[in-house]
Amino acid sequence: MKDKQGRTINYLRLGLTDRCNLRCTYCMPEEGINYLPRRELLSYEELLRLIRLLSKNGITKIRITGGEPFVRKGIMEFLHALRQIREVQKIKLTTNGSLIEPFLPDLKKLDITSVNLSLDSLRAERFADITRRDTFKSVMQAFQRMLEMGFQIKINAVVMADKNTDEIVDMAMLAKEEPIEMRFIEEMPFNGQGLRLPESDWDHLRILQHLREHIPGLKKIPSGPNATAVRYTAPGFKGSIGIIAAWSRTFCGSCNRLRLTPKGTLRTCLYDTGTFNLRDLMRAGATDEQLLRAIQEALLHRAANGFEAEARSTSFRNESMAEIGG
Repeated sequence: MKDKQGRTINYLRLGLTDRCNLRCTYCMPEEGINYLPRRELLSYEELLRLIRLLSKNGITKIRITGGEPFVRKGIMEFLHALRQIREVQKIKLTTNGSLIEPFLPDLKKLDITSVNLSLDSLRAERFADITRRDTFKSVMQAFQRMLEMGFQIKINAVVMADKNTDEIVDMAMLAKEEPIEMRFIEEMPFNGQGLRLPESDWDHLRILQHLREHIPGLKKIPSGPNATAVRYTAPGFKGSIGIIAAWSRTFCGSCNRLRLTPKGTLRTCLYDTGTFNLRDLMRAGATDEQLLRAIQEALLHRAANGFEAEARSTSFRNESMAEIGG
């Protein structure tokens, strides 16, 4: 499948649920969240049908995200079924890490060992302040267990002015001690409360400048052809450092992603409001051919970049990242 700009689409980000056991300040309000009733979520059977269809038409990589995916019951049975779809070459996870540890042995058996771990502070008290929950110990325990089991780990930290910028270097040094990718993400000024927050002056350029000032010999290293992160390393580092310009949107030109929200809305860009609802089409009796035609039509109208998609949008600022799918 190709979009309007001729970009090949081979990656699906799948929001398994809009529910999360944390309440990160940059993602959602502390209270008053209107979660989807269970019947409004895509069922596992509906998800597998869509994945089979998409994988036969070029989707080879799937990232399971949320909300927090391990909040949803039956996730391991779903992952077992997903692993049986031979066209899907890579299955990856994004998680806050607080619930994943009991599932690690089964994930290892399924060869689902590539994990993006959300972690915005290395200080327990600050972690609790950012997430509004006290799960720091369980997250760090899961992190250490994944390291021991040989998981491929990327840690995602949202850089927030006046909250965690004094930890950037400390977090970067995790990649010196461990074979991980420590990634710093620009904060997007929306948090699901219908308010536009002040934009942070900690953009990707300032983050890089700060790292260069404190880590001697920092040098750029190759990233993949569709990577969102610009990667760096330094002498003595076992891992690497990544910077993701999520708000500056410098990587849009090579985007190869589709997003599917927990309620079945297809999004061709993080910054759009969704083109149509696949759940509703399926439940109205659409054939696979009709579903595929609708998806291909959406790609033919895909925005060139996140700025164009945002300009078309009417409700993005009102949504939490949990609703969108990470």
